[in-house]
Amino acid sequence: MCTVTLIPTQENGFILTSNRDEAINRKTLVPEFYQVDKTRMLFPKDAVAGGTWIGISDKNTMICLLNGGFEIHERSVSYRQSRGVVVKDFLSADHLKKAISEYDYTGIEPFTIVAANWQSDLEFFELVWDGRQKHVRALEKETHIWSSSTLYTPEMKKTREDWFDVFQEANVLSVDMLLDFHKNAGIGDKDVDLQIDRGFLKTRSITQVVKTDEELSMRYEDLQKKEVNIVAFEAITA
Repeated sequence: MCTVTLIPTQENGFILTSNRDEAINRKTLVPEFYQVDKTRMLFPKDAVAGGTWIGISDKNTMICLLNGGFEIHERSVSYRQSRGVVVKDFLSADHLKKAISEYDYTGIEPFTIVAANWQSDLEFFELVWDGRQKHVRALEKETHIWSSSTLYTPEMKKTREDWFDVFQEANVLSVDMLLDFHKNAGIGDKDVDLQIDRGFLKTRSITQVVKTDEELSMRYEDLQKKEVNIVAFEAITA
């Protein structure tokens, strides 16, 4: 939920890769299929709150969430609703744009969402809730990188963007190369490298969603257990 890259591909698809930086004692369940109301979803589940930070659904939607908005915020004592619920609500939406426009964000901690929808043409969106106002923009079909404002300063974000620019110039952005970037990019500084280790908080997993004309899949790698889980989503219709 804390570092995300989005790469459009020529096959009317995309590769989205997400590093989850989390407390070392917070348990996560590997991706499973869930029936939420009438929507079939695939997502890894946070065992504490029951929500998720990334998922795909049979509404031809992919949602990925990062903690924080444009800048670091002061946390409230409590919130009305978990951000992980927002992810599932958008995954189940019949019309994603309408859902984003009409959703009640009050009482929810700031977040950034990267979304893809292919109910007709493939579209990408960024939604930032800063705690007071929502900011929505359509994303161009080009490469993008995000780093969570709750963990990375503007200077750290810029450094990571620079690393990604250099990486793009030197490599073909395949599934394997993007995994390599998310695991190894950096300068040996575990506070700012793509795979962080701040003692109590580490990069716990890497989740990758790949869509082509033929398939839609999710790859989940538990970096602590060194286990990889790959699940195909058979319901793809575009």
